[in-house]
Amino acid sequence: MNEEIALEKLYELKEKWGKEYPFAIRSWENNWDVISPFFKFPEEIRKIIYTTNIIEGLHRQFRKVTKTKTIFPTDSSLERFLYLASMNVVKKWTQR
Repeated sequence: MNEEIALEKLYELKEKWGKEYPFAIRSWENNWDVISPFFKFPEEIRKIIYTTNIIEGLHRQFRKVTKTKTIFPTDSSLERFLYLASMNVVKKWTQR
């Protein structure tokens, strides 16, 4: 997908959802000059950038919940702790 196709898709999105989500659509339109350089990268690189942001966000959440704990009694206790933290992060991803 190139920038031109992406802009067409944005207009299609606006036609379908513009009345229901006007602030989100307006934000994308107003910031198109910031969003559009993303499409200059090849699709493979864009996928890496997108995936990396998700992974970094997850790691940020893990650091947030573990920074107050300096020691875990066992490796499995750390794994359980991070598992529970990841469940909370996933819930946030699916919220509006």
